[in-house]
Amino acid sequence: MKKFVLLHCGFEMPTPEIMTAWGAWFESIADRTVENIGFGAAREISAEGTKELPWGADSMTGLTIIEAESLDEAEAVAQGNPFIASIRIYEVRGG
Repeated sequence: MKKFVLLHCGFEMPTPEIMTAWGAWFESIADRTVENIGFGAAREISAEGTKELPWGADSMTGLTIIEAESLDEAEAVAQGNPFIASIRIYEVRGG
């Protein structure tokens, strides 16, 4: 079994409906979830300096690590997520 990181992109103020949908999705994938991580305040560091990263459509709001046989299977799991903007899926190499 391989591991995949699902990066959750986009933020909008949570409503009860949004929270219910996310809770249902997390419950539906509990048997393949390795870890769920939510993000808070953020900064970006680059050659140009440091800048604050506000919450918005481009925000990375968290990640979920799952186990799946393939990238296609990980995508199928992600398709059920009530994402705000998008989800990016990366296969974990090593470890």
